[in-house]
Amino acid sequence: MVLHDLAARSFDDAVMVSLLEDAVAGRQWWLDQWPDGAEHIAGLVAQDVQDRLVDSGIRWPRCTACDDLHDHELRIEPELGPDPHWVCERAGITVAPLGHLT
Repeated sequence: MVLHDLAARSFDDAVMVSLLEDAVAGRQWWLDQWPDGAEHIAGLVAQDVQDRLVDSGIRWPRCTACDDLHDHELRIEPELGPDPHWVCERAGITVAPLGHLT
């Protein structure tokens, strides 16, 4: 799902895929400790990738769904929960489920 959303915004190069693989590997320990939390992994991985990109000065995924002209990114909601989706916090709108960005 995260790879699809990276590709939807042209962020699916080798560096980004490697970053995604690192995020997935990093969450393996978390899943080993809490196997019942599997439904939360996709949203957590998306947040991990987003946080690593922000730390590098990259905003991903950028919001193209609202009228706010100031550059801003979408966020995952819920922060910990099943069925994660991208939202524009500025406009208060749901943009797409995780894995369905266009």
